[in-house]
Amino acid sequence: MRRIDEDIAKGQFQNLYLIYGEEDYLKLQYKNKLIAALVNEGDNMNFSKYEDNGINTAQIIDQAETMPFFAEHRVILIENSGFGKKMPEDLGNYLSAIPEFTVFIFVEPSADKRGKLYKAAKAVGRDIEINMPNEAVLAKWVGAQLNNAGKQMKKDAWTQFLNMTHDSMDNMSRELEKLITYVGDRNQITIEDVNEICVAKVETKIFDMLNAISAKDMMRTMDLYQDMLSAKEPPMRILTMIVRQFRQMKVIKELSGFGNNASTIAKRVGVPDFAVRRTMQLANNFSDKEITNLLNDAADFEEQFKTGKLDEKLAVELIIMKYAGK
Repeated sequence: MRRIDEDIAKGQFQNLYLIYGEEDYLKLQYKNKLIAALVNEGDNMNFSKYEDNGINTAQIIDQAETMPFFAEHRVILIENSGFGKKMPEDLGNYLSAIPEFTVFIFVEPSADKRGKLYKAAKAVGRDIEINMPNEAVLAKWVGAQLNNAGKQMKKDAWTQFLNMTHDSMDNMSRELEKLITYVGDRNQITIEDVNEICVAKVETKIFDMLNAISAKDMMRTMDLYQDMLSAKEPPMRILTMIVRQFRQMKVIKELSGFGNNASTIAKRVGVPDFAVRRTMQLANNFSDKEITNLLNDAADFEEQFKTGKLDEKLAVELIIMKYAGK
């Protein structure tokens, strides 16, 4: 992302930018930064936007070849086209010969590093992958918003806020705005405020449920399970998320055993560092045998459900009874 900031500061732009990754909030910010720097406000003559499926690549190439009218650049924005995975041959070949006055901006959810789009962007050094930042960056970003609002957040409140909203910066921004409004004239946001106002994603409830299982707290585990059922979460989806978390625990525990720290593991498995630290703490509550046994049992129960031998709700309850029970 610093490369985009540097290009804007110098006023020296590449012909191709590929912005991809899971963090939509930051992708939007940097897309808008580039467009604001390259296109004069209201200039629809030299700016074109294409999105989703069915894009006419011949039309795009024709526009790219057209000199800008009373402007330095012709800017073509292409979003969510799927070109990050599969690029049409004509446009893919054209990316190696873009006129100096044309700037392409691609914004995609993902990019195949073997594909023509990624390789073309990599060649000019503007393949920008944007995923969820680490905790230090998020803390600084949230801190700036709190400071602007004249508020502060206690450490335990921040930890809980991060646990409940960390799926995206867009979600964090919405929940933070609700918190600031809720506390009114008070300048301190507490953990009680966070628990009262913020909406926990199902992934957070799954994590809380696994904590309860590790503590052999059957009542707490069942309460959390019933909460998710009341929220219309399908039992088999709950089981799938439990399995996903245990698989992640297994991998992180193995990597940690080889001496890797949280930051290194985060890069290896592609999740934020704070999520790795949280998972490492949870994994320490389960033996390697317990993790393996639960994964085997879950696979067995899922197969029984698919073959009609077991009710999906009962499948999850059997896992809970076996691993949350004393």
